[in-house]
Amino acid sequence: MSAGTAEAAILRNRPETIPEDAADVALAQSGDAQAFERLYRSQVARIHSLARRMVGPAEADELTQDVFVRAWQKLHTFRGEAAFGTWLHRLGVNVMLAHRGAQAARRRYLDEDADPALVGKTRPPSLELTLDFETAIGRLPPGARQIFVLHDVEGYKHEEIAGMLGITAGTSKAQLHRARMALRRHLAA
Repeated sequence: MSAGTAEAAILRNRPETIPEDAADVALAQSGDAQAFERLYRSQVARIHSLARRMVGPAEADELTQDVFVRAWQKLHTFRGEAAFGTWLHRLGVNVMLAHRGAQAARRRYLDEDADPALVGKTRPPSLELTLDFETAIGRLPPGARQIFVLHDVEGYKHEEIAGMLGITAGTSKAQLHRARMALRRHLAA
């Protein structure tokens, strides 16, 4: 079936409740790179915002691209039971959580040779006159930042976060409290 035929079939059988991107999803699933580019353009800002909040601005660009590469690779698994944007968002969260796990493993490997007296030491906070919310979120420890973003920004429940991160709901609640307290301190300064 050609790309034009696939699109025509979708449009003929498409109820009014199917999102506008359904035709592009079907075309992209059949290998149409231009359709995938349209999907990319419609979703990139949302995924980049999620990446900035979950991993910080320094890695947001690269992880945003990783999410879309993974989406292209996994597009055949999209069944249309939810909106494409919802599926992509969940895929993005998974990619970012996997990235965090890989970073933690790398840090553990590198920290084996670290001087125990220096582990946990941080630089004193810089004296900035103004802090915006994005900067304050970026200053949170990675675990607290992820839980804050997943819970307070993205709306996941503690039980869902616990399942995603392999922690208990109590740990999620404690990290969220820690994140909120740290944000208050950063924003009050």
